[in-house]
Amino acid sequence: MSRLAVFDCDGTLVDGQAAICETMEQAFASAGLAAPDRHLVRRMVGLSLPYALRELAPHATDDERHAVVEAYKVGFRDLRLSGALREPLFDGIGALIEQLDAEGWLLAVATGKSDRGLHACLDTHGIKHRFVSLQTADRHPSKPHPAMLEAALVDAGVSPADAVMIGDTSFDMEMAVAAGVRAIGVSWGYHEAQELFDTGASAVADTAQQLGDMIRGPA
Repeated sequence: MSRLAVFDCDGTLVDGQAAICETMEQAFASAGLAAPDRHLVRRMVGLSLPYALRELAPHATDDERHAVVEAYKVGFRDLRLSGALREPLFDGIGALIEQLDAEGWLLAVATGKSDRGLHACLDTHGIKHRFVSLQTADRHPSKPHPAMLEAALVDAGVSPADAVMIGDTSFDMEMAVAAGVRAIGVSWGYHEAQELFDTGASAVADTAQQLGDMIRGPA
């Protein structure tokens, strides 16, 4: 029987907080808009950019929000190409990915990142080959819509009952619930543990070792 573990990326696998906040501030400035509070930006991590901008700039025009989205994409790409982008893996995550792969787990990613951003991130850490499915906001509605998680299930040939979704935000938990997949939260990301429990998490891990035990545990 195949088992599938689907991971969110930002806030779950990697810590890109500073780069996200700084690039967003620059994108708002380029569109002539006041930058949102960093706390609000962090809470929107995981959503697709257009969806997040509706929350971060509710009074802006559609054209202004579009300009911010495009400026953010360009800014993040330039940061990556310059070699200045820092998205380190959280402690223990690299080892956990290797362990699960060795144990026969199928692995996937479901993220609000772009295809280009996700591939670059995973390539940097040398772990892209571990994943059988990479689902991004480029090809799906924003979380918490279950489309990207459902696509990962199809790619892996696994039923919802044999899968688990791991993430750091309520959007990840809600997506898992909508897809009928067990949800596990992590406490080192962007939303508080109680929010994760309130939106469907069966458990919330404080360390990568705890996360591994929870993933392997009973559904």
